[in-house]
Amino acid sequence: MGSAEPTTKPPLLNPRDQLSVWTLTAALLLLLVALWCYRGGMQGKVIAIDRAEPLQAEFLVDVNRAEWPELIQLPGVGPVLGERIVAHRQEHGEFESLQGLTAVDGIGPKTLDAIRPYLIPIPDRQAVAQGGSSLEAATTNNKGS
Repeated sequence: MGSAEPTTKPPLLNPRDQLSVWTLTAALLLLLVALWCYRGGMQGKVIAIDRAEPLQAEFLVDVNRAEWPELIQLPGVGPVLGERIVAHRQEHGEFESLQGLTAVDGIGPKTLDAIRPYLIPIPDRQAVAQGGSSLEAATTNNKGS
């Protein structure tokens, strides 16, 4: 039996094409490095998307209609206090004013002051019944409460 001579496979690209591919790869790499340097390089400059203005959302809760999952979003109100507010409302009826929340065990003046900016004002029923605007009545009723 004869010895088998190893056969060499022809290269995938001829030397001239290899040089072209190498040149294009090097040019692309240099272009990427130039772009990286232009965008801040090692300084780590902030890109435009990080400079966007933060969005502001207003979260207001109606204590006479909210369930405990909504109430626990308020600062200082946890699941237990949220459930107490709902239970008090179910037992005694709707709150007449925001000051009425202090009747709930666990809500004092400090807690009420902390959550007041997030509560929808409760209109004074007498003022509304007498023909005043509900917004005017709510503001008057809840300012000092």
